[in-house]
Amino acid sequence: MSQRGRPAAVREEPGPELSRLHLRIGWWALLVFLSAGTALELMHGFKLGFYLDVSNETRRLTWTLAHAHGSLLAILNLVFAATLKLVPGWVGTSRLVASRCLIGALILLPTGFLLGGAFVHAGDPGLGILLVPPGAALLFAAVLLAARGAGRS
Repeated sequence: MSQRGRPAAVREEPGPELSRLHLRIGWWALLVFLSAGTALELMHGFKLGFYLDVSNETRRLTWTLAHAHGSLLAILNLVFAATLKLVPGWVGTSRLVASRCLIGALILLPTGFLLGGAFVHAGDPGLGILLVPPGAALLFAAVLLAARGAGRS
């Protein structure tokens, strides 16, 4: 047993370190995905065929979804960091699981859309799109756990 009366096997990441982790991840991810959005705008502005041609509509849609989801998830990481500071009563495994789920969603969702658009087959996204459903499930779990944790005092 640990000093807090919890089993020693249950390791919690302290709040400030976890909050700083999500601040770092959130700001860097936001920079990456806003830069990706700028790259998409440049491809549109220069009328690049591999991006704008009608036959590449799937690529354009999935890459736009990668940018949008990545930016949203970056901001959610910043909100999560703030939530950890505002809800000090949220301790335990659910906080760490929510953190890991949010990070996993940040990786899987945009990557799935990006890879799905990079390898288009006859108008259908490539196999990378298969990363999207697990990423969405991780996002759902993170938001559910955060909503439950935010209700604690």
